Amino acid sequence: MPAPFAEPALLAGLVFLLGLLVGSFLNVVVHRLPRMMEAEWRAQCAELRGEPVDAGEPYNLAVPRSACPACGHGITALENVPVLSWMWLRGRCSACGVSISARYPAIELLTALLSAAVAWKWGWSVQTLGALLLIWGLIALAFIDLDTTLLPDSLTLPLVWLGLLFNLDGQFARLDDAVVGAIAGYLVLWSVYWLFKLATGKDGMGYGDFKLLAAIGAWLGWQLLPVTLLLASVVGAAVGIAMIVFVKHDRRVPIPFGPYLAGGGLVALFFGADLTGAYLAQF
Repeated sequence: MPAPFAEPALLAGLVFLLGLLVGSFLNVVVHRLPRMMEAEWRAQCAELRGEPVDAGEPYNLAVPRSACPACGHGITALENVPVLSWMWLRGRCSACGVSISARYPAIELLTALLSAAVAWKWGWSVQTLGALLLIWGLIALAFIDLDTTLLPDSLTLPLVWLGLLFNLDGQFARLDDAVVGAIAGYLVLWSVYWLFKLATGKDGMGYGDFKLLAAIGAWLGWQLLPVTLLLASVVGAAVGIAMIVFVKHDRRVPIPFGPYLAGGGLVALFFGADLTGAYLAQF
């Protein structure tokens, strides 16, 4: 019987199952991390005002256990099986019958599919480990930004350092290219931000976007930043225009750019070198 790590399909299947479990955890991260940040900000403000800080009940990524937001029913182990439980429950809470968002299984399935694609592409290697960490971080950041227009430093900054760490021996890019990628990724959007602010007096994007592009540059090198930015900008502009035209989205309400940067980074991770080569071949 072949060793699991010697067969690409078998390895991809095992990583697919791992991705389902990680996707379930990412749902927790997406839901709880912004609330943890808000609680921390409130505690800091209270401390600055000299008010007593109410610690309250513990609330983090581990506790309390997951529960229905409508009725407080604690989610049992059988109700927490990725994708399958949602299908078995027909997308509803077993206690009160309120609808459960289809986004939960969607994130689980997306994470599993991308994880399996990584295993298929790089096999049993250090690159697979690194790419898995990158895509899991990008998925969490994309959905947090969609919900809150926040890109937490607790995720973006570790991604920068992890990218440089994995590129110490050039797993995805040469170290000097990764360092320049991190610097350029930050400064490009920082420059756009200030040019827009000086021209209009308004903020065009948040600092989290700078750090996210810096992280992508640290992983993939400066050479793939143009592909990432082009994809993010074109898709983001198309979606933004469609929202304004077809669903009457208020132009004064900001549209998060993080999901498009994350999507551009994912495409660059898998196909960036091929896309860049195909483009340069035209000349």
